[in-house]
Amino acid sequence: MQNDKSWIPYVLIAPCVIFLALLFLLPLVQTIWLAISEGGMPSLANLQTMAGDLNFRSAIRNTFLLTLAVVPIQIMIALAMGSMVAKVGAGRETILWIWTIPLGISDLAAGLVWLSILQNSGYLNSMLFTLGLMERPANWLSYQTPIALFFAIAVAEIWRGTAIVMVIIVAGLNQVPKEFGEAAEVFGAGRWTRFFRITLPLIKPALQSALILRTVLAFEVFAVVYALGGSNMPVLVGEAYTWQNQNQNYGVAAAYAVLIMIISLAATFVYLKAVRVDPERLP
Repeated sequence: MQNDKSWIPYVLIAPCVIFLALLFLLPLVQTIWLAISEGGMPSLANLQTMAGDLNFRSAIRNTFLLTLAVVPIQIMIALAMGSMVAKVGAGRETILWIWTIPLGISDLAAGLVWLSILQNSGYLNSMLFTLGLMERPANWLSYQTPIALFFAIAVAEIWRGTAIVMVIIVAGLNQVPKEFGEAAEVFGAGRWTRFFRITLPLIKPALQSALILRTVLAFEVFAVVYALGGSNMPVLVGEAYTWQNQNQNYGVAAAYAVLIMIISLAATFVYLKAVRVDPERLP
């Protein structure tokens, strides 16, 4: 009679569960309690203070607009880059290495790179002035030019974050059997037909993961915004930072953190429903 070893998987995952409980669940519960309590008693005072914050509506609007502007463009660029690199034979690894360089740059460093390009004395103004395309340096990152500031931050975020989306997409494309595309081509299916009818449905798991990850990270954007715009463009994480470090009000900062978490969970739920993945197609 064989020994019952059904307990072995639970023992193997126990360290991971304990680790997550100590370093994730416990701080999460403490943060939620900090957001909905005051003086050790349940209270909505922190949530009311957050809702009455002067920058609250602007932070929500800017965060959502930035997410809506950045994520779809990143997905499209990543799909194009992944499709191109899939056609490459020699030098494929080198191309992927070059395209993933932004992954090795921190958010703040990426913001500082684009600050050196877009500030008054930056490379862009210097180049345009040298070419005679402007009489004096333009102020792209001022509160007086909110549209230019928004697009500058969006471009910086697209440059910084597209690489991680591309890596996920490439991993999904590698799982697509080439025989499917070759068979469709034999039967006369065009390039776009093969992409929309074969490739796209088969990479849904990767696409779903990329959308969830990039959207959650977009809702948490801060360092690039802070480097380029400072307080000229409020975002949710920036307001949490301000209330914790400048106002020394940890309860309101926790309320902002909980709000960001709720928004991220809601977006994840929407993606799980909208981009349905057939379990039989999972590897």
